[in-house]
Amino acid sequence: MRITGAQVFDLQEGFVQRDICFDGRLLSGSSADGKTYDASGCYVIPGLTDVHFHGCMGRDFSDAEPEGLEIMAQYELSRGVTQICPAGMTLTEEQLTKICQVAAAHRAADKPGAALCGINLEGPFLSMAKKGAQNGAWLHAPDVAMFRRLMAASQGLVKLVSIAPEEPGAMEFIEAVEGEVTVSIAHTTADYGTSMEAFRLGARQVTHLFNAMPAFSHRAPGVVGAALDTPLCNVELICDGVHIHPSVVRAVFKMFGSKRVILISDTMRAAGMPDGDYTLGGQAVQVKGNRATLSDGTLAGSVTDLMKCMKTAVSFGIPLADAVRAAAVNPAMAIGIFSRVGSLEPGKRANVVVLDQNLDVKDVFFRGELVSR
Repeated sequence: MRITGAQVFDLQEGFVQRDICFDGRLLSGSSADGKTYDASGCYVIPGLTDVHFHGCMGRDFSDAEPEGLEIMAQYELSRGVTQICPAGMTLTEEQLTKICQVAAAHRAADKPGAALCGINLEGPFLSMAKKGAQNGAWLHAPDVAMFRRLMAASQGLVKLVSIAPEEPGAMEFIEAVEGEVTVSIAHTTADYGTSMEAFRLGARQVTHLFNAMPAFSHRAPGVVGAALDTPLCNVELICDGVHIHPSVVRAVFKMFGSKRVILISDTMRAAGMPDGDYTLGGQAVQVKGNRATLSDGTLAGSVTDLMKCMKTAVSFGIPLADAVRAAAVNPAMAIGIFSRVGSLEPGKRANVVVLDQNLDVKDVFFRGELVSR
């Protein structure tokens, strides 16, 4: 297959007009099968990687249902998200073990849909004071042995684990698991000093920056300021037009640079579904338009998939090349799969998305095959 006529995402130059070729599952420098796809007037980008989403199409990763995970993976692929790292919630260890086992089985069976490349354990090692939409009844002190049991149940799939560094035992946890998994600061009351110590010990990411953490202020910069002062730290950003003001989105890209921002969707099961009543982590959620809230008004994830989040970032003034980097390149790097996916160099997987001039998905190629949408 040769895709011609498009503006193609290039890691160094932004967008350039060139052909994209693949025969079979991998991108190549040329094509021998004689097939051509005319993408004139379109953009061609790598398939996206969502490292933080909970569900879609009425299903949730935390349900630990094999069929539900298949439905989620197929929906994500239809939206140009070719790699997924679904997130669990604050649940009992028994339920977390089940979701890890279901994910491992899904991965081993190579089920249809977006490739499951990891698991994100957003809970349960979080702060009660900043639990947000997490279920406080199942919060747990940071526990290395518990984490390793879950890692074993997942057959090594856990790529991210969130932690509130001010909790007793958190620093010891970070130091113990550094090198085994990426530790992300989340749902926390930590101040600047505590956050800096967590980063010194090995934490390397911040979960949904600004949400469920102290504000960034001139005398108390908190987690945000500490992350900014730690060059190796990446920050997640929910760009659904609800969680973060457009001005703050622009500020984050200016402060951190496009190489350190990871766009995430943080979607819950209502993504791709109509308004109505849903659940998240065992709690009732009401969805109206693009807002999902608990009964007390607390935001409960989003209903905007990652491709729409990327498009929203562009509408806020983020250059398209920077938004693509934040949704495709950086998340793939964060979970260690960039050698295979995340850009359009020969030798990488032929996971390619064609966007029209409005940045809406026109077609998706996954492992070199056109996806039926």
